[in-house]
Amino acid sequence: MILRRLALFVGLSFAFLTSQLPEYAQQYRQRLGGAIDEINRMLAEFDSDAAHLKMNREQGVARLGANPDEFVRQRAARVREDSARAVRLQRQLAAFETAGPLARLQVLATEFDPAIAARAWSAYEPAVPVTGEGATLAGAGFLTGWGLLRFLGTRRRKPLSPVRKMQA
Repeated sequence: MILRRLALFVGLSFAFLTSQLPEYAQQYRQRLGGAIDEINRMLAEFDSDAAHLKMNREQGVARLGANPDEFVRQRAARVREDSARAVRLQRQLAAFETAGPLARLQVLATEFDPAIAARAWSAYEPAVPVTGEGATLAGAGFLTGWGLLRFLGTRRRKPLSPVRKMQA
């Protein structure tokens, strides 16, 4: 009896935890979109400044990189890093958009940006899963937790008493 109740509790706990994965992925995607918008804004400002001097981004970065001032050279490196990060994040957003509901979790697990993931986690708010994806994961989590505890409980069964041995 205690094992059944414990298995139910563990199953419900797993259901709650796994049902939150789609919500975290959603909050991550929202932050991903915001990060892309901000990087693109900064790069557009740089491009605009370079265009005023009749240069493109690459020419502007090369000019900054050739400057003897270390501070200015660091700015060139930052623009290069931001450009590469913008491409990487845009590719990740496209992968999210083309992935199916459960495949989005795989995209998150394999391609996440650590800075965005950390900020999404620090601001994460649990939500009630109302999507098929959330319900599927809640069910899978319940069955995993419940089944795991039930399996472990059956492996530790007590030996049969002499009366039960005779009946068996």
